Amino acid sequence: MHDGLVIPAHPLALDENRQLDEKSQRALTRYYMASGAGGIAVGVHSTQFEIREPEHNLFEPVLRLAAEEVKKAKLDRPFIGVAGICGGVEQAVAEAKLAAELGYDAGLLSMGGLSDLSEKELLERTARIAEIIPVIGFYLQPSVGGKVFSFDFWREFANIPGIVAIKMAPFNRYQTIDVARAVCYSDRRDEIALYTGNDDNIINDLLTVYRFQVGGKPVEKRVVGGLLGHWAVWTRKAVELLEEIKQVRDGQMLAADWLTRNIEVTESNAAFFDPAHGFEGCIPGIHEVLRRQGLMKGIWCLNPHETLSPGQKEEIDRMYADYPQLNDDAFVKAHLSEWLS
Repeated sequence: MHDGLVIPAHPLALDENRQLDEKSQRALTRYYMASGAGGIAVGVHSTQFEIREPEHNLFEPVLRLAAEEVKKAKLDRPFIGVAGICGGVEQAVAEAKLAAELGYDAGLLSMGGLSDLSEKELLERTARIAEIIPVIGFYLQPSVGGKVFSFDFWREFANIPGIVAIKMAPFNRYQTIDVARAVCYSDRRDEIALYTGNDDNIINDLLTVYRFQVGGKPVEKRVVGGLLGHWAVWTRKAVELLEEIKQVRDGQMLAADWLTRNIEVTESNAAFFDPAHGFEGCIPGIHEVLRRQGLMKGIWCLNPHETLSPGQKEEIDRMYADYPQLNDDAFVKAHLSEWLS
């Protein structure tokens, strides 16, 4: 985790009847491993929160499928399994226990949908989960159900034993700085890795060193990697991008071209994530790219109302035309039949 990894948020593959497409689901996991990703996050927003609803009951099957594929692959390198954990204390405890039983290495603990809980209660919930499985904190943007937290909250959060990383995804510079500064103020700062979830600012996050005065002395933390829905597509190129960033980010001089590249990645994310319509098409947008590559049969979601927004398909077309260097279609085409076998 501390070296910096590409961790895609794993989508959910469905057939035309909106039933789990196991063949495509396994192919996606194989794709992420073959791409060189350092892990996968399963049961998170990109996997669709509806998998937990009784009428679908897909949380355990989806986590199990991914775990099976990772185990079968017998990779000769570390590969981090992250399970999404949601809900109140009782639900979160049950999900954490299941993830641990299935061999997942950490839980990405969502605090969405818990607006009735105080910061103190959320910290107590976090401590409870961290006793079961190592926890990756998650600052989710308010526009999609997240909540704004205080600096003091994140400082106390960082002090909880068992916190191994924090995914910063508020899509907000001020709130991202709050998390980085809070970790720097914690005695556990060296035990916690910072990961970007800010799909609107990926490259800049990965190139940034945060420096704060703590007790009169400068303390630094870097955003080392990303746990991103954006990296669920064109993953091979994301791996290459992070490796390139690792080569340049410790240098004294940084080429101005990186700022332009950041905008290119951010614009492609806008096509996939659909901020123009309040992110309503973010999951179908991911599906559309994977459908074009043959990794998914369609863009179906468990919620039948969740589909591409007006003009979103055309925006994805434009990303292929304007930024062909960002896609990994050739890599997928060369291995697709193998992953689907």
